[in-house]
Amino acid sequence: MNQLQRLRFGMLHGLAALLIAALVLPGTALAQQNDEEREYEDLALTGDNVCTRCHDDADNPRLMTIGRTKHGTRADARTPTCTDCHGESRGHLDNPDGGDVRPVPDVIYTKNSRNSPAQQNQACVGCHQGGQQMHWAGSIHNARDVACIACHDVHTDHDPVLSKKTQPAVCFACHKDKRAQISKPYRHPLLEGQMACSDCHNAHGSAGPKLMKRDSVLDTCFQCHMEKRGPNIWNHQPVTEDCTICHNPHGTTVDKMLKVRVPFLCQQCHEQGHRTRTPAVGPGTGGGGQTSINVTMARGCLNCHTNIHGGNNPTNNAASRSFRR
Repeated sequence: MNQLQRLRFGMLHGLAALLIAALVLPGTALAQQNDEEREYEDLALTGDNVCTRCHDDADNPRLMTIGRTKHGTRADARTPTCTDCHGESRGHLDNPDGGDVRPVPDVIYTKNSRNSPAQQNQACVGCHQGGQQMHWAGSIHNARDVACIACHDVHTDHDPVLSKKTQPAVCFACHKDKRAQISKPYRHPLLEGQMACSDCHNAHGSAGPKLMKRDSVLDTCFQCHMEKRGPNIWNHQPVTEDCTICHNPHGTTVDKMLKVRVPFLCQQCHEQGHRTRTPAVGPGTGGGGQTSINVTMARGCLNCHTNIHGGNNPTNNAASRSFRR
């Protein structure tokens, strides 16, 4: 390298150094950006430094627990950041009026939020579509303006509605009549944490009645009570129509979760004089001790009709057709 080349190289090197120094001088845009990146790092979500420069563990430790949920999985490109749910919130970030109290974010998720339930749910339904949420549009909870945040707690690693032990309490906050029923002697084991409301119901909507997970009440019950499914040679019509005709699945004071004690349950369809072959003896029978309502006197229909859910006796006789042995 001759002297002229050395001179040119030195001039270029010095010019480059001057340009770099000018770009990172305090007050320049690049210097401010570097300072922000160096001082404010992401704490839980990718890109959350816009918010976590103020809202950190010292401000509200509960907010940072979102990093321990599925919403905090940085390796997943679908993982949202703060502004994806709360909006850009430029007024809250910039505070253009310079007041002591900043404007609230564009979307806030509180009970007294100025945002409607539909606005609050928009961030959720934007990602959670299909699967269990495919029937949300038009569902009873959507029609009654129930916000997702009314049931779910996003900023926690233990969302109560996702646990069988704590989910019923979330549902009972609105469905108070079911709280009373589930406290009765004969019920499903919800209070013990062996079942949850979501085992039978899909709170996000369904194609079946009563938010059933399956297309009908029968199909939902048969998921556990498969021995009642059949097919049977002799079918009892209520069994093939709807289990809740006889049973209250949320709990009753009658054995087997029956709505009414037998024989009065049976007599809702079978009139009282349906069986009078065997006379009953007891108080109020009068005359020769006979009565036309003998089945109500210390007797039960199930003493004889044991296969009440359907029979498979191949013999075509009165006993098999009436679900007896």
